[in-house]
Amino acid sequence: MEFGLSAEQRLLTDSVVRYLRDLAPLSRVRQIADGGRADDLIAGITELGLPALLIEDTHGGVGLTALDACLVAEVLGYHVAPVPFVANAVIAPTALRLAGSPTQQRAYLPKIAAGEMIFGAGLSSRTGARAGTGVHVRNGRLSGATRFVLDFAADAYIIADSDAGLHIVMADAAGLERRALETIDRTRPIGELIFTDTPAEPLPNAAGAFATILALGRAALAADTLGAAQYMLDQAVDYAKQRHQFGRPIGSFQAVKHMCAEMAANLEPTRAFMWYAGNSFAALPDEAPRLASHFKAHISEVGTFVAKTATEVHGGMGFTDLVGLHYWFKRIGFNRQMLGSPERLREDVSG
Repeated sequence: MEFGLSAEQRLLTDSVVRYLRDLAPLSRVRQIADGGRADDLIAGITELGLPALLIEDTHGGVGLTALDACLVAEVLGYHVAPVPFVANAVIAPTALRLAGSPTQQRAYLPKIAAGEMIFGAGLSSRTGARAGTGVHVRNGRLSGATRFVLDFAADAYIIADSDAGLHIVMADAAGLERRALETIDRTRPIGELIFTDTPAEPLPNAAGAFATILALGRAALAADTLGAAQYMLDQAVDYAKQRHQFGRPIGSFQAVKHMCAEMAANLEPTRAFMWYAGNSFAALPDEAPRLASHFKAHISEVGTFVAKTATEVHGGMGFTDLVGLHYWFKRIGFNRQMLGSPERLREDVSG
């Protein structure tokens, strides 16, 4: 069977590419990374329908698939787009759709689709809690802490507790303390939530749905890494054609040719892996968590190699803020660890 993207999927990604190319160039990314606001970009991706991708049309969404979300994540990674997506458009709608009650779905999904609410996600209690953290439930209230919350600048959060539960916590809930964390990736807000007898709204069907919710979050982060690595490869090839040394382009030297060829040879097969892993959520749902873990583990290592090698092709310029490669380099590094490192993912699927 020959598998390829549909015309509609290509149109979707082309629309996002055009928007980000025009309105989120490196200068804009740098401004937001330095503390600027991204309200205009968030409004723009809402108009494009990105928060509504995985929400059914009955709740004001577009009703697309996990593969579509991965394709969009790849484009966002290519442009290191400083906008909420993995938590707000992937994890939260999936959690509400699979684990939420009909009342919760009616209350929150239309607001996510319309851009009236942004959801963050704190899953670290189930994906690698550190000493001194973990979320516990007693009488419907949460206590403890969860770190590395995705899409931290949010109106509400999907929170995993240390057992098998998922909860909705409003950003202004009593007993909730929010602390921004400084990570290597400054293109996306990340934070810590501390709960002190904080009221929460449980998702009633969380136990059976968490594996799929987590897997889709991992697949989206992995697709983001693929996009970021592709950008770094493209920039390295362009630089090798333009930079002259000893009277000739450095791309004409065999060593540089080999570096670029090795990056391409390692990266290109991962795109088919993403398509297969993304499509598995609809075609092979029982296999999707395992495939998503393998995809994220593999692309994390390939992305690290590409980021390192592309920087080397640029020589000393690769480390400067003028070129800006470090935004992509650091995004790849952050994605590698978020929701499970390659070592943790392989341990999970082998166990």
